[in-house]
Amino acid sequence: MARFRNRRWMVAGLALAAVLLSLGLYAAAQQVEESKRDRTVLVASGHYHVLPATLETTQWGWLDPKEPPKLVVNSGDTVAVETMMHSHNKIVPGTTMDEIVALRRANPGGGPHSLTGPIYVNGAEPGDVMEIRILKIVPKAFGTNFSLPGKDFPTIGVLASEMPNGYLKYFYLDWDKRQAEFKPGITVDLQPFPGTLAVGIDPKDPSPRKGGATDPMAPVSTLRPWKNGSNMDINELQEGSTIYIPIFLKGGLVWTGDSHCRQGNGEVNLTALECSYREIVMQLIVRKDMQLEWPRIETRTHWIMTGFDEDLNKAMVAAVRETVDFLAAQKMVPLDRYEAYALTSMVGDCRVSQVVDVRKGVHCMVPKSVFAKK
Repeated sequence: MARFRNRRWMVAGLALAAVLLSLGLYAAAQQVEESKRDRTVLVASGHYHVLPATLETTQWGWLDPKEPPKLVVNSGDTVAVETMMHSHNKIVPGTTMDEIVALRRANPGGGPHSLTGPIYVNGAEPGDVMEIRILKIVPKAFGTNFSLPGKDFPTIGVLASEMPNGYLKYFYLDWDKRQAEFKPGITVDLQPFPGTLAVGIDPKDPSPRKGGATDPMAPVSTLRPWKNGSNMDINELQEGSTIYIPIFLKGGLVWTGDSHCRQGNGEVNLTALECSYREIVMQLIVRKDMQLEWPRIETRTHWIMTGFDEDLNKAMVAAVRETVDFLAAQKMVPLDRYEAYALTSMVGDCRVSQVVDVRKGVHCMVPKSVFAKK
């Protein structure tokens, strides 16, 4: 009987070992397959680089064209960039509203954003265009939304004067479900995109410079969007999209931060579902065959033209003019400017990107489907 029991335990042990071995082999195979899938999907050409977010690689609130590059890549290379939460990662669960107000006041004129970069792209020259393909976005585990106290900041937020005490909430981000619970009974689907994606500053940007400097190459606040991109807050700029940004400085100098996991057009209370990314994977391509005045976005379904100005009406004019110019220049079906203007009025969906970054934003969306497939 004892011999039988021993034999039975031996058989059971061997069976368990076989199961564990098979599970281990399966897990290893899964890892290999995942690695293969990521490499084939994400690295179409060129080299693959990783840029972590540290105090050395991330700047708080200013785009400084004299900041040394944190990474040098070639056109066509792919970069996985980590990002921080606002104010050099100081806004995290447990940070209070009083502390957020103090952080806002600690950097006069600068934005709250933490931007990873700059990335220098060999061969990029002023007058070229930087094509940035967003291949993958993986957020970290939490996000936040806050509005500053209207009694202290009466102009920051559409209804700031009606919200004297401000608002602050932190959220757990369930990336498996791609959801966050706003409160019991309300669930928000996650749609991550970079609120800020920029190239080096435009020396002709009329934004004030840090410390009131008159040098056009002095640092520019991350608050205002402009021709070099920056704080555009365009929620269509998700995984799978491509943005084209005119280059103003040698090397292009690419930055990203102000990471969002969901935002409504307007971003009306000041913030979106602010988050940070384990990685935003981008392919950077220097385009010498393009010339642009304003950033332009392409998604699977739309072409998107942009305009920014302190006056929302002027931002609309810029975005509409960009749309008309785009339609008049495309080669699929010839259009004169009057026809392009009419088509923009019929199918162009012009949306208010945001109204809380001093300089307002408008983006006009043209559906690709209006051009009949032959």
